[in-house]
Amino acid sequence: MAPHAGGGKRSGTDPQEGAQRMDRQPVLLAAAAAATSPGRLVPFDLLYADGVRAYLARDWARAAELLQRALHSYAGLRAARRACRAACAREEPFPGGPGRWEAALLGPVLQRAGCLQRCLGRRLRPAPSAHRASRAVRRDFERREPYNYLQVAFFQLKKLDQAVSAAHTFFVANPQHLQMREDIEKYRRMSGVKADSFQDLEATPHWVRTLCRTGVQHYDADEYLQAVARLEESLSEALSALEECRALCEGPWEDEDEEEKMQPAHYIQVLKCRQQCVLEIATKPGRISATEDFIPSHLDLLQFAYSQVGNQTLAAECAASYLLFYPTDEPMLEKMKQYRTELGEDAAVTARQSIQHYVQRSLMEKKLIYYAVEHLGETFNDPVSDSIILIFLPWFHQLVTITVVRIHFSWVLVSVGFLSKACSCLSVLCFSTGPLPFEGIAVTMDSQQMNGSQRVVFDRVLTESECKDLLRLTKAAGEAADGYRARRSPHTPHERFEGLTVLKAMQLAQNGDVEWRDAKLLLQASEKSRQIIESYFTPGKKLHFSFTHLVCRTAIDGEQEGRLDLSHPVHADNCLLDPEGQECWKEPPAYVYRDYSGILYLNDDFQGGGLFFTEMDTVTVTAEVHPKCGRLVAFSSGKENPHGVWAVGRGRRCAIALWYTHSQEHAEQVNGHAEQTLTSK
Repeated sequence: MAPHAGGGKRSGTDPQEGAQRMDRQPVLLAAAAAATSPGRLVPFDLLYADGVRAYLARDWARAAELLQRALHSYAGLRAARRACRAACAREEPFPGGPGRWEAALLGPVLQRAGCLQRCLGRRLRPAPSAHRASRAVRRDFERREPYNYLQVAFFQLKKLDQAVSAAHTFFVANPQHLQMREDIEKYRRMSGVKADSFQDLEATPHWVRTLCRTGVQHYDADEYLQAVARLEESLSEALSALEECRALCEGPWEDEDEEEKMQPAHYIQVLKCRQQCVLEIATKPGRISATEDFIPSHLDLLQFAYSQVGNQTLAAECAASYLLFYPTDEPMLEKMKQYRTELGEDAAVTARQSIQHYVQRSLMEKKLIYYAVEHLGETFNDPVSDSIILIFLPWFHQLVTITVVRIHFSWVLVSVGFLSKACSCLSVLCFSTGPLPFEGIAVTMDSQQMNGSQRVVFDRVLTESECKDLLRLTKAAGEAADGYRARRSPHTPHERFEGLTVLKAMQLAQNGDVEWRDAKLLLQASEKSRQIIESYFTPGKKLHFSFTHLVCRTAIDGEQEGRLDLSHPVHADNCLLDPEGQECWKEPPAYVYRDYSGILYLNDDFQGGGLFFTEMDTVTVTAEVHPKCGRLVAFSSGKENPHGVWAVGRGRRCAIALWYTHSQEHAEQVNGHAEQTLTSK
């Protein structure tokens, strides 16, 4: 039933082009309200199937009606589950520990399951079993596929505003959909299309109205009263979204029967699903990876904002809540001391009850799951990572005593979670540098001098003679156009880019187009840089080549006047930079496996072309590096090092661009083959 598989859909802006489309009107609030009281709710999967059939028959009015009803029913079902979960919350099992495992499963668990079953039976007509949709259909609704069809139907019905909203709603969750991207641009150019028609009809409040926009904007503008209001709203909405996600873990699903729903194994699956919810609410629509420290970041911002408006009581409460996630965070512990001094030692400072419940409940569920891993043969991949921290240190020690097989796993969580938090403040302690493997090389600038983390500049890596030999090799690169899929201007139309990989250099040498010694020098310079970076940043841990590229960028005559763009826009090397959300998403098409990057410069007889680092906003420059022969700049490839290249206004800038990975799986294979071939010459 997946819309993309049908092949029969048409582009909304051109009915003759094959594409995939969708949308709906904003009727879900009414649907949600209606679903909280008993009433007939037609199963959404049946409405969806009928809507797609009408779409394929080009009955646009019928298709739009059925698809909107399907979305209405889907929202109503979710609302019914939320309401029942709230009504049955008193049945939530929280045993004192693994010793009460049997009581937890055979008592409150089954009582709560029965409560949910009875509640849904009262609220849903027909019975809950009629609303069990297949995984494929559920996946379509999670990916907003009905809007893909709706967009076309509305366009054909000449309901342009609704078509635009439908297209935008789909595109927000599917930003890599190239056809929809083109259609969105067509809509923007159409007369009569209003700017406010580009609405995300499925937007969750904690993403759109507050944290990602107004809350942080007020905070950045030092408008702390407004920031407090928006951030509190955002936190409340985020916790509500978490509860909704947890409620939806209950089912019913197509592959479950009523007897299975009453079994302990079912409840363990529900617990596992709930543990994923913290990632789901922290994942922006259209993204794969979650926002780092989503809940704790609210509390961190709130404690500072409250202190700025003079409300030390609430500032201390937010700080205490934050410490539930990071109990060893030194800056926040110092803040707590300050707040206690200001409020008086007798003042009772405790974490928010909602946050205490949030943390304690998650930890108890983890205990139950890990107990099931040991005693019931279950498996569990904990969703907690450096993106979302939900491990309380004292409980971590208790967890180690529960099961020995989790020791290594838990140690990874602590080192990635808590230690990475400390590293942002104590980088010199966390990232000790190793000795340089070659004499004569100088460290010109380190991380502190470059106002960042894991950045360094080395000089005298190459001699003037070696730079000249490699520049001679670049003469062949202008003919090869290697590394950019034959595109001469991949980043800006004002410059011509020419590349040469190690493999291409070897092929040119075999054909007699370049000197063997020059091709060999490229390999040697690359390997020398790798050893320097490995020794400095990761002593004792192997770095493999990910990609090596001898690249020149030349200013095009007559194309420089009034130029405002960059030679290479600001980016990070292993994640997708999101300046507005202050995030960097480690997901394709980014090269997520890259760990370190380097640039070995060959010349400086050109204008512009310097490397610069910025804050996450891509605007605030924190450091600059000016090219010169034999200078190697190296840095970690993640979000801590957004960087770009100033425009080359005159001349030709040449350098060896280098990327490295710790992953043997993603190691560049051509280097080993090239080394064997070239060293034999």
